[in-house]
Amino acid sequence: MQAAVTVTPAQIPDLLLGLATVRPVFLWGAPGIGKSSLVRGFAESLGLECVSLLGTQLAPEDLIGVPQIRDGRSVFCPPESIARDEPYCLFLDELNAASPDVQKAFYSLILDRRIGSYELPAGSIVIGAGNRATDNALARPIASALVNRLTHVHLRASAADWLVWAGENGIHPWVTDYVTDRPDHLWSQPPKTEEPFSTPRSWHMLSDALHSFGPGIGEETLKVIVHGTLTPAHAVSFCGYAKIVRHSFGIEAILKGDASWPARIEDRDLLYYLAEAFRGRLVKELPRQKEHVSESMRQTSYRAKSLLVRLAEISVEVAQTVIADDADGRPVLPAWFLVEAARDMPRLVEARR
Repeated sequence: MQAAVTVTPAQIPDLLLGLATVRPVFLWGAPGIGKSSLVRGFAESLGLECVSLLGTQLAPEDLIGVPQIRDGRSVFCPPESIARDEPYCLFLDELNAASPDVQKAFYSLILDRRIGSYELPAGSIVIGAGNRATDNALARPIASALVNRLTHVHLRASAADWLVWAGENGIHPWVTDYVTDRPDHLWSQPPKTEEPFSTPRSWHMLSDALHSFGPGIGEETLKVIVHGTLTPAHAVSFCGYAKIVRHSFGIEAILKGDASWPARIEDRDLLYYLAEAFRGRLVKELPRQKEHVSESMRQTSYRAKSLLVRLAEISVEVAQTVIADDADGRPVLPAWFLVEAARDMPRLVEARR
């Protein structure tokens, strides 16, 4: 299902308070962005126990129950996890990953709030959640009859919301500081191949590992856990950031001329991170229009081109990342600066093309 309008995690509690208390809700979102924890937190805020049913692990009889003979008639007895006397939050996780038969078994529970003769206690709420087919996750089409029984809310990752949560939940400072600097690295599109990718959940996993190993974690061990949790490009960048934290080696020293670009092959991750920081600084400081360039900005551009030349002498590939277009093919740096770079460094610009 495609999202026409999306919401951030901070918006979810108020939305669910108005929606889920009167009608069933389905929460759509990419893997690892916190759908399950948001639902559990919402249920807790209402003082309701959250009972989770995982769609991929259910058969129809797990919902309908098994038949018993009462007064000469067969009666289906729903499972104890569902048949409760007190109101609760029924969380149907990965509902759209369930088989069609299981999805059908949910129809009456979602719309009529009952299974057979059992009816959910007054005050109970029903919330479903699942990944989208575009996320390369296990997802089946939902029949129109089921789609029409739910209010659909589409969740997107938000670095601002996640950083607030991280500050309240003991996330490792390396992680929070890095995501503060690179909020675009909080989440990445799930890849089509079997490899790790960055999500709020994977950053949390990395934080747990960093806490577990402590400040004495070795460089090789750090590389293993970072590359085992994050998108490869983000992992390289984070390892470079970790070197800066440990050795007080930052972009400021390079810009001031107090330090040079690291040239060792083993410091290539650090070089990539510094190049990204350099690119970000240029985007921030260089005006979009040449007529707005002051004398101090002119000196900044001269210094930037000189640093680009030195960076290209170490690695043309890394230098290209500084002047590269964005993911949609649009220039990130001002056009006047790119024109001057093409004039002064034709080899670098030609390689970029």
